[in-house]
Amino acid sequence: MAGTWAKQTDGPAGTRNATTGKAWRNWAGNVSATPARTVAPASVDELAAEVRKAAADGLTVKAVGAGHSFTATAATRGVQVRPEALTAIRSVDREAGTVTAEAGVQLRQLNAVLAAEGLSLTNMGDIMVQTVAGATSTGTHGTGRDSASIAAQIRAFELVTADGSVLTCSPEENPEVFAAGRIGLGALGVVSAITFGVEPIFLLTAREEPMPFDRVMAEFDQLVAENEHFEFYWFPHTDGCNTKRNNRSQGPAAPVPAVRGWIDDELLSNGVFQAACALGKAVPAAIPGIAKVSSRALSARTYTDIPYKVFTSPRRVRFVEMEYAIPREAAVAAIRELKAMVERSDLRISFPVEVRVAPADDIALSTASGRDSAYVAVHMYRGSGYQRYFTEVEQIMVAHGGRPHWGKIHTRDAEYFRGVYPRFGEFTELRDRLDPDRLFTNHYLRRVLGA
Repeated sequence: MAGTWAKQTDGPAGTRNATTGKAWRNWAGNVSATPARTVAPASVDELAAEVRKAAADGLTVKAVGAGHSFTATAATRGVQVRPEALTAIRSVDREAGTVTAEAGVQLRQLNAVLAAEGLSLTNMGDIMVQTVAGATSTGTHGTGRDSASIAAQIRAFELVTADGSVLTCSPEENPEVFAAGRIGLGALGVVSAITFGVEPIFLLTAREEPMPFDRVMAEFDQLVAENEHFEFYWFPHTDGCNTKRNNRSQGPAAPVPAVRGWIDDELLSNGVFQAACALGKAVPAAIPGIAKVSSRALSARTYTDIPYKVFTSPRRVRFVEMEYAIPREAAVAAIRELKAMVERSDLRISFPVEVRVAPADDIALSTASGRDSAYVAVHMYRGSGYQRYFTEVEQIMVAHGGRPHWGKIHTRDAEYFRGVYPRFGEFTELRDRLDPDRLFTNHYLRRVLGA
């Protein structure tokens, strides 16, 4: 069933909390909340005490990370748990190949610590400002033929439940919570720490290359099969794409030269692009021309570096985003439909469409649960009207059995998710057991998981 594209808050439109609290807004500015109170516990014991206190006061509880989700997953009018004081790296175990990080550790901090230890995650997304708990709880992913999302790399996690109990969840301990809770949307409790599997650091060679849209479509399956990590960006109003292929390398390291990196990643991808988006917002008729220039602005380049310096890049231009996971075999058809829709409409789209892939995993609410998937992400510059574009794209993705990213804009609800997630009931039954009184609910979770 479809919902609405209204600006998101926790609760019905017009509701205001009369008690004092620190107003919160997400990175994109499309979600806001005023909690009754804001807390920043410095230990799991303090966190458990805050959960018990909230329950005694009749308030709901939601943890918030870096605010990089575009949905109201973390919005609350109850108690907002801030991550600033839960930022310790508890352990790095080389023999076991694990690292344990508290919930508020940002991915950039985790990556830097691991690199200093000669270790790395196997795969990651393309930004690293999120906290580890926020990123995993919403299903953040990168692209990979064989390696899956960040949550799929979890080996154990620590969870504070509704009665203030602290559960350690792993394949051996509370395995049913581990199985479903690695992507938990904050609905099962508050994650206080996560143990990830890591491996010795390695080198990736990135090959970035412009390529015509029709060639990318014709060779999509081959490009996915032949590369460990493949993704591409299509520039609406053009026939141009930019492709990126990342594969493990024996080296030697050959990073992007500092000047070239600044020109490509800061000046063009952020500074000039910001100006182009602002111009397009003011003068939509200029967007197709800008898109043609943008699609030719980045030239081919090849470089070799450690993983997080290849997988991630700075994203300073603010936007709103919708992303759907569809069966990988449906990718080419769906992307062609998207392109045809844009071309026959009078829409003016300044952001490229991003396409990535992931293998099937075994997490109940993972967008890749049980099926090899392709991800199609669409963006609009912050402050621009996105509703019509996202509605058209969503209709295409839903027709292919799409599953929206939990942290990105969509209008789907629990009735829809029961049809596209075979293990949806497994998750909701676990939620009923761990949080029968819905201490951890909010408006968004009532929509996507049911009351």
